Amino acid sequence: MRVLVVEDERLLADLIARWLRGEAHAVDVAYDGDAALERLGVNDYDVVVLDRDLPVVHGDDVCRALVDSGAQARVLMLTAAAEVGDRVAGLSLGADDYLPKPFAFAELAARVLALGRRSRPAAPPVLNRAGITVDLPRREVYRNGRYVALSRKEFATLAELMRADGAVVSAEHLLEKVWDEHADPFTAAVRVTILKLRRKLGDPPIVETVPGDGYVIR
Repeated sequence: MRVLVVEDERLLADLIARWLRGEAHAVDVAYDGDAALERLGVNDYDVVVLDRDLPVVHGDDVCRALVDSGAQARVLMLTAAAEVGDRVAGLSLGADDYLPKPFAFAELAARVLALGRRSRPAAPPVLNRAGITVDLPRREVYRNGRYVALSRKEFATLAELMRADGAVVSAEHLLEKVWDEHADPFTAAVRVTILKLRRKLGDPPIVETVPGDGYVIR
């Protein structure tokens, strides 16, 4: 999934991003509300982890702007305030979930995953196609019963191809969902990752290249 972390405490923001990247998400980071609005204007996110008390542009205003834009991104709001009234206020702005600080990173990651599932058409937790099994919660892959060890990027790329359910997935879509905003649009990262996937998944090859369009698992 593509996730935006908006948190003015830089150390905390970077720790959240590192944890989520470890869960195979593509993560961008903004340290104030203005930077968040800028990124939301150019990128499509599945989930936004949004601190409420932001400098420059308050988190409440960022949440309102996101909701008013009609974007499909789900919002997980963070705040140091733990009173019920604060939680109600955050949810009334359009936030989908609310997590008071301090929090466990594992819980935050689980909430992000749950929200991400709601931002897309429903998909089963275990995907099966062409002899490939992708267990999303466990991040495990099997081909005809044989376990296949994949890197985070390889797993996320395969998951996107499997979610497409036989439709062609463009390299641009993979860059958007698997890599972060620092990825060069002309990079060969997608092609290299697909080559590695083919090698690890073995013969016969199941990831097809559709010239000019992208990749597909039929």
